[in-house]
Amino acid sequence: MQHVDIAIVGGGIVGLTLAAALKDAPCRIAIINKGLIDQPLGDKPGARVSAINQANISALKNADVWQHIDASRANPYNAMYVWDKDSFGDIHFAGKDTGGELESDTLGVIIENQALVNGLAHSVLKQDNVVVIDTTIERVLSSPQQNMLMLENGDALSCRLLVGADGANSFVRKQANFPITFRDYEHTAIVANIRTQQPHENVARQAFTPTGPLALLPMRDPNVCSIVWSQTPDAAKALQGYSDSEFCNALVAASNNALGPVSLETSRAAFPLTMRYAREWAKDGIVLVGDAAHTIHPLAGQGANLGMQDALALAALLGTLLEEQKDVGQLRYLRPYERARKTEAMKMIAAMDGFKFLFDGDDPLKKLIRGVGLAATDKLSAVKQAFVSHAMGL
Repeated sequence: MQHVDIAIVGGGIVGLTLAAALKDAPCRIAIINKGLIDQPLGDKPGARVSAINQANISALKNADVWQHIDASRANPYNAMYVWDKDSFGDIHFAGKDTGGELESDTLGVIIENQALVNGLAHSVLKQDNVVVIDTTIERVLSSPQQNMLMLENGDALSCRLLVGADGANSFVRKQANFPITFRDYEHTAIVANIRTQQPHENVARQAFTPTGPLALLPMRDPNVCSIVWSQTPDAAKALQGYSDSEFCNALVAASNNALGPVSLETSRAAFPLTMRYAREWAKDGIVLVGDAAHTIHPLAGQGANLGMQDALALAALLGTLLEEQKDVGQLRYLRPYERARKTEAMKMIAAMDGFKFLFDGDDPLKKLIRGVGLAATDKLSAVKQAFVSHAMGL
C-alpha cells in the first residue's frame, strides 16, 4: 500500500493545475485518473476549447507549464465584440481598455482543452513529487488521521488530503456527502468548429439572441472559429435536427452575418447546462476544486478560469501549510480556501444568472434596458476597464 500526502482525483485541467502549482512543495502527490492523461491531438482542432485569461496564463508561465503547450492549438485574442441581436446595443473591448495593465494587447488565449491538458501533463509528469495512478476509486474510508482509498485495480492508497478535481459528477463529493444545490439553466449548448468566409481577426464575438447566446471564439486558423451556441432545449433540438447547410444558415442569421457564410469543420455536439454549487467544499481530509464544487453557464467563458483559480488558491494555502509543517488535512486550515473560493463562485453564479435573465426572451422592456446598458457601457471607459480587467482575472 502506498502513502501520499495529497491525492488528487482527476487528471484534467484543474487537477493538473493544482499539481503543477505544488511542484516545489515538500509533499508526495498522487494523481488518480483512469486512462492516459495526455492524448494525441487530432489532425484538425477539436471543438472543446476554453478561453484562458491573463491571470491564469501568468500562473502557468510561473509554473513552467505554458512553454510546453502546443502553440499551433492556442490562439491569442486581442478584442471582444458583444451585441444584442434584437436591440441597438453593442460593446467592444480591446487590450487598451485595461488601462495599461497588460504588456501587450492580448486579452486571453483560446486553447483546445486537450492541448492545455497535454501541456500541463508534460510538466507534471516530470515532477519528482508526483505519481500518476491509472485507475478509479471504488470506496473511500475516512478517519481523523487519514483517508484510505480502495482502488479498482485492487490496490489501496492512503493520503492525508483527498482533493476532488473529478468534475461535475464528482465521486469524491458524493463520498464526502457534501450537499449540493443545482438548477437547470434550461439551455442546451451546441459546440462545433466552423470555417468562416471572412477572417475572425483574433476577435472573440458573442451575440445574445432571444433563445440564448452564441459565442464565436477565434482559433489559430484565421478563418476557423469554435462556437458555443446555448439555446433553449426546444430550439437546440430543432437545430440539431437540421442538415449541416440548414444549421450553418441558421448560425449566419443568428450572428447577423458577422463573418459571412460558414461551413462546419467538425460534427456538432450538444449537452445540457446545469448550475451546481456544493454547499460544503471541505471537511477533515477532503476538499473540492473546479467543477466538483461548482458549474456555471458558459456564456462568459469563465468556467475553466474559475476552476483554475480554485486550484491555484488551494495550492498557495497548502504550500504555506507544508512549509510550516501544519496538517494539510485539518478543516480549520482549509476554511480560508473554502470561504474565499465559495464567495468567488457565488459572485460568478449570480452574474451569470443576471446576464441570462436580462438577455433571455424578447420582452420589449428588457430589450430597451440591455440596449441602453450596452451602449452606455461602451461609452464609459472606466466601467469598461473594470469589466474587462475582472474578466481577465487582473
